[in-house]
Amino acid sequence: MSKVFKKTSGNGTIALYLGKRDFVDNVDSVEIVEGVVKVDPSGLDDRKVYVYLACAFRYGSDDLDVIGLSFRRDIWLHRVQVYPPTGGSEAKSPMMESLMKKVGEQGHAFSFQMPPNLPCSVSLQPGPNDSGKACGVDFEIKAYIANAPDNPDEVIEKKDTCRLMIRKIQFAPANNKAGAKADISKQFMMSDKPVHLEASLEKEVYYHGDPITVKVQINNETNKTVKKIKISVDQLTSVVLYSSDTYVKEVCAQEFGETVNANSTFEKSFQVTPLLANNKEKRGLAVDGRLKDEDTSLASTTLSQGEKEMQGIIISYKVKVTLTVSSGGLLGGFTGSDVVVELPVTLMSPKPAGQISQLTPRMIEAASQGKSSLMQRTQNTKELVISKEKHKMLKFPLYIFNSIINNYENSVIEGHKSVWNFSA
Repeated sequence: MSKVFKKTSGNGTIALYLGKRDFVDNVDSVEIVEGVVKVDPSGLDDRKVYVYLACAFRYGSDDLDVIGLSFRRDIWLHRVQVYPPTGGSEAKSPMMESLMKKVGEQGHAFSFQMPPNLPCSVSLQPGPNDSGKACGVDFEIKAYIANAPDNPDEVIEKKDTCRLMIRKIQFAPANNKAGAKADISKQFMMSDKPVHLEASLEKEVYYHGDPITVKVQINNETNKTVKKIKISVDQLTSVVLYSSDTYVKEVCAQEFGETVNANSTFEKSFQVTPLLANNKEKRGLAVDGRLKDEDTSLASTTLSQGEKEMQGIIISYKVKVTLTVSSGGLLGGFTGSDVVVELPVTLMSPKPAGQISQLTPRMIEAASQGKSSLMQRTQNTKELVISKEKHKMLKFPLYIFNSIINNYENSVIEGHKSVWNFSA
């Protein structure tokens, strides 16, 4: 273990130690989160020490909690008591043994097993004038001193706590297969034959920063001309909390000047490269979660088994091929139209050397379709009861926040689950 992450409470009574802050989700299981809390019993005053791991959806800053409401929604939380110890000693991993050796006799080990249906760490890119923590899904480990593990009437002072942020991440699978293929035929006014478009991807998984190769085949049997070919990549972000909706942001688009004359064929491979560097000004764009101010990339595709419902932010991508078709004559472009075909694509980071992952057909289907089912409203409604006039205090994109409020109110009035409208 080359590096140890440490955070000490304000009063110095407890300190939190972790051997790493990135934990890999292998789709069917997640790496165990292990750590150690160093406890000085002389500063406890007969209180106990607890540790929790929380996965939360943040849509506002903690320092805005001035009207008794929280802008942070816990998706999953699990807590354990570390001092006084409550059970027998368990078998320790090499990392745990190394941490215990570093901390010494005052160290108390803990571990958490996250369920596989939690989202990965994702942030929504803030605007130029936004400050503070970004909205999105984050994971936090917090150690604290208290009389009871979860007493809402007990006030826990900040000096009695220490916390570290961690990330839940997924890497691209090793078995990369041929990419998606799709075709469409479209007929036009004043033409009895169609334009046939077929598009395919070279492979199903691409790494961030690598060019995406799109093979385009056109059979133009009409009397019209294909004037332009446009290839774009869209990011689909499904926000699943009280209900579910998906909004789309274009992360890459390129137009090619190739033309296809009437009654002719065309075949060519094109390359486009979606990069976060070209989308720095897009507020609300999903990016991979990061710790502090380190570099990141566009959010990776969310892989799942497709069996369990997943809350939070779920990411998928699609490649869109658009043909602009027009004709001459008196009517000109009025008799033309677009021919569009869409292909699912997976964007991820490569897995470090020495780690192997397999992509199952069920995972491929779930990632390709960008599945996200509607979730049941929870009974804890307090977090969303807030006037729209307060939206300027939030870093969450306004059109998303308005949709949360409007649809929450509709769901209360109509008594059923509502579908959010995230139109910009």
